Amino acid sequence: MGFRFFVQNTGLRLGLTGNVRNCPDSTVEIIVEGSEKKIAEFIRQVEKGPSYARVERVDIVDIPVEGTYGSFLIEGW
Repeated sequence: MGFRFFVQNTGLRLGLTGNVRNCPDSTVEIIVEGSEKKIAEFIRQVEKGPSYARVERVDIVDIPVEGTYGSFLIEGW
């Protein structure tokens, strides 16, 4: 399972909405909406990543909730 699929599955399993996408600089951008408690668990799991992944760092930026996501999507698919 690729990293974006891992992120999507984790978000869906936790009942979160948002999206995940690859960026041109080889980083991955994730936008996630949901309760603080579930987002905190999501972040913990994403920091670990799937067993073969190497997550070097996670930068978190709080942005206003827009409520535009109905599910958790992989952008570009």
